[in-house]
Amino acid sequence: MTMDSTLVPTESTEAAGRYPLDPLTGAEIETAAAIVTESNYATPTLKFVMIQLAEPAKSAALSFAGEAAVPRQAFVTMYDGAAKLIYEAVVDLDARVIDSWTPIPGRFPSYLVEHMTGVEEKVREDPRWQEAMRKRGVTDFSLAMIDPWPAGYYGAQDQYENSPLICRPLTFMRAAPSENGYARPVEGLIVTFDLDHMEVIDIEDHGAVPLPSKGGNYSGQFMFTPDNRPAFTQFRDDVKPIDITQPHGPSFTVDGWNVTWQKWSLRVGFNPREGLVLHEVTYTDRGEVRPIMYRAALSEMVVPYGDSSPTHWNKNVFDMGEVGMGFSANPLTLGCDCLGEIYYFDGTVNDSSGNAVTIPNAICMHEEDYGISWKHTDFRTGEVEVRRSRRLVISMICTVGNYEYGFFWYFYNDASIEMEVKLTGVLTTGAVPDGETPRWGKMVAPGMYGPNHQHFFNFRMDMSIDGPGNSVYEVDSIPEPDPERNPHHNAWITRDTLVASESEGARDWEYSTGRYWKVVNPSKLNEFGAPVGYKLMPKDIVPVMVQEGSVIYDRARFVQHNLWVTRYDPKELFAAGDYMYQCAEAQGLPQYVSDDAPLTDTDIVLWYTVGAHHVVCPEDWPVMPCHYTGFKLKPVGFFDGNPALDVPPSPPAACHHH
Repeated sequence: MTMDSTLVPTESTEAAGRYPLDPLTGAEIETAAAIVTESNYATPTLKFVMIQLAEPAKSAALSFAGEAAVPRQAFVTMYDGAAKLIYEAVVDLDARVIDSWTPIPGRFPSYLVEHMTGVEEKVREDPRWQEAMRKRGVTDFSLAMIDPWPAGYYGAQDQYENSPLICRPLTFMRAAPSENGYARPVEGLIVTFDLDHMEVIDIEDHGAVPLPSKGGNYSGQFMFTPDNRPAFTQFRDDVKPIDITQPHGPSFTVDGWNVTWQKWSLRVGFNPREGLVLHEVTYTDRGEVRPIMYRAALSEMVVPYGDSSPTHWNKNVFDMGEVGMGFSANPLTLGCDCLGEIYYFDGTVNDSSGNAVTIPNAICMHEEDYGISWKHTDFRTGEVEVRRSRRLVISMICTVGNYEYGFFWYFYNDASIEMEVKLTGVLTTGAVPDGETPRWGKMVAPGMYGPNHQHFFNFRMDMSIDGPGNSVYEVDSIPEPDPERNPHHNAWITRDTLVASESEGARDWEYSTGRYWKVVNPSKLNEFGAPVGYKLMPKDIVPVMVQEGSVIYDRARFVQHNLWVTRYDPKELFAAGDYMYQCAEAQGLPQYVSDDAPLTDTDIVLWYTVGAHHVVCPEDWPVMPCHYTGFKLKPVGFFDGNPALDVPPSPPAACHHH
């Protein structure tokens, strides 16, 4: 863990023993790998996919503070390409033994680290690929950018019994070593690549389309080809600096992975698949520590493309489950990705040999002013009361090929929580012949278009509103149904519908009723006799364009509903299942709800899907301005009044004017 130079990190967990939910250290990752490698289970072809904390069973107290020492265990996923088998192991790091070893037949793993870097070199060497490139006038193969797109699913030939572990790389051409290669997509050329043997299986060439001629550079430091003008010739000279200063330091405190800020307390975590994870989120109300969420993390994401052309129709990447958001996390930069008094957490992942790899500054934490929290002017007395809103920001930014995804958890001093996803980066592009207009996308530059596509992100939130016994209600606003009570035709009420069991747990948002959902604790009543709760407030709902009968429909069934509610099961972590690579069947949430578990006054998990509907435009090129989507959790009857009343006034010295 590292911080801005004005702050000093603590490493108390290293010296005094680790908390049971702390991520594995690099030493623990390598210990787990060594225990497996030295065991009778090891083979010469066994490779490590992910090594992460095997989280201990949830405590009845929703916290491990003050409890007896919990054994440190690693959850290890491995892939043996020769046997075509995934293995899962739980390794006791203290006893140096393997507690369990489980083969997972009929499934493929997510990418190994070398898959992201080794495919490009092998494709370049293939004579069939070279011949296809010569047909397009390309002879300098060193300038080719070859992105190892996950296989998607083409049909029965991709089933486990008939196929190796494959990917389908797409090719782009730089005009010069420093050029944006996505400006010159190689249309119609599809490679099928065997990741088990790291060799090209097949080349499909659906006909050459001229490479787009216009450059797509977005930095003044990049070279420009002679026949193209840069997007700009100089940076704006009228942008004055904005400095964020906290002369007395930040308001948060950090002890290892535990964070306290104002009345909030939580634990930060990190692993190769999910990346940023939050645990034990609580709020202190008049001296009482009140739990809100036990665990929260991205559960899965998918990017289905709506283009029927040969190069694009099966682009349906599960960036988390097929690649890994932790593996994709950026080392963040002070003043660019994060601004102000920053605390950084390093992320530690593994390579396929079991070596630890550190991603410095993978998680950024800082405070932000967020405008007015509340204000009122008494016009009779002239008295004015106003308070500033502030939020704690905990974020991670991931690069997966051409796109960047930023995941930002916000904690506000009015006790609300927000998740915001920021999408930026470079469009994946396609080429069209001169004079043609794409049917399934929009032009962004001469000869080049961006296909229609969507992004869906599912977040798993293990709720614990004032304890583990919770219920979920769907809340609709409707006109007063009793005509005698609505003589002026203006009255309306809210109607609560209990989500009683998992068969009813797949829910859809309704615009006409302003629908939201609330999680309540029926055993904890507020001063009005109503159960305390938090409500989930939807934001930016998008239509789902994934159609039944498509090859992505079953693989991404979680996108078909905005909200899923399940009863807690520690084995149910991922909305599309544990291993969805190259698999066509429905997994994850459709299976989780199939036992129709009761959902009343029990341990509740919310799975909420947010989306981004992307019909591209020229302004998205050559690099896309941030698009924002997300949701909010807000207290509803959880407190007896406005929880931000005790926020102190801002001193006049904090203001400046001319």
